[in-house]
Amino acid sequence: MIERKEITEILSGYDLKETTIGVLASHSALDVCDGAAEEGFRTHAVCQKGREKTYTEYFKAQREGGKLIRGIVDTADVYNKFNEILKIENQQKLRDRNTIFIPNRSFTSYCSIDDVEEKFKVPMFGSRNLLRSEERGIEKDYYWLLEKAGLPFPEKIKKPEDIDSLVMVKLPHAVKKLERGFFTVASYDEFKQKSGALLKQGVITKEALAEARIERYIIGPVFNLDMFYSPLEEKMSKIELLGIDWRFETSLDGHVRLPAPQQITLNERQVTPEYTVCGHNSATLRESLLEDAFELAEKYVKATQKYYKPGIIGPFCLQTCVDKDLNFTVYDVAPRVGGGTNVHVSVGHPYGNTLWRKPVSTGRRMAMEIRRAIEQERVEEIVT
Repeated sequence: MIERKEITEILSGYDLKETTIGVLASHSALDVCDGAAEEGFRTHAVCQKGREKTYTEYFKAQREGGKLIRGIVDTADVYNKFNEILKIENQQKLRDRNTIFIPNRSFTSYCSIDDVEEKFKVPMFGSRNLLRSEERGIEKDYYWLLEKAGLPFPEKIKKPEDIDSLVMVKLPHAVKKLERGFFTVASYDEFKQKSGALLKQGVITKEALAEARIERYIIGPVFNLDMFYSPLEEKMSKIELLGIDWRFETSLDGHVRLPAPQQITLNERQVTPEYTVCGHNSATLRESLLEDAFELAEKYVKATQKYYKPGIIGPFCLQTCVDKDLNFTVYDVAPRVGGGTNVHVSVGHPYGNTLWRKPVSTGRRMAMEIRRAIEQERVEEIVT
């Protein structure tokens, strides 16, 4: 792990008046850039060839006399592969721009977590060491952390033969690097049938299936709680609820739109839905549940501070289901900006807007924290 002291030394060579907010051009990069632009920062996107035009053309920034009049991405680097950001000369280009880098899930997927921890010598907003907790199956993953925090999460089924009710089988997709090869079953026989079909179709691999996590399925709506923790706040709550989103998933959402008679006619390749996220929408919670949501966040933050020092910094997302008795279950955790925060772009979200009395997205809230840290000469407290 790169020592925080080394990052602080790099930061000491920055001209913080010329800070650039940088991000890997995928996932929630538009939210990051939009929020940074709203707070007066210049933005920089690191793109992969073949998928760069969203950032280099369609949302490219246009300025007149320094004033932003259109778009949000000021500059961009385009590499053959995302992981070329790790090359020494490319890291230097980021430092030359006085870049504070915002990690997202694409960053830790296209670049190995080992390289992010040991080789990426650019100041990152947030907790570098917590990013590894997303790697399901490691010794101290987010399930371990949830257990230490005393937070509810789905019961793990030890082996397929023990399946006696509806479960979710969690494993990576064999082809789509960022996506999931998840499937649901209610018995061992169904497990063998569905897994066999998915193996045959090349959706999953035998190796991934052997390491899959099997857990009780929680029946209820999904609420992704987009939270924020501020180490700089001294007067008000350090924990904020900025927004809530939920997912559109293919081909799951296509299945649920079909009448039952048509679902029955689906062939082997069509019958098992995939859970590939293709979009998000915004949501709110009934007010009587908000305090419960904050309690989840409080417990998570305390656990990160105890077991992953210095603990969470900035945005995190608790992905939850609410059951018929209005109880939360945390089924996933993102220790960085969530994947659904583009629903906040430009307009913010009812919760963040209400709290800050202006449109505040997750992207803008991060930029606000960076701006505050610069003004208070406390940037070393928010980067790792």
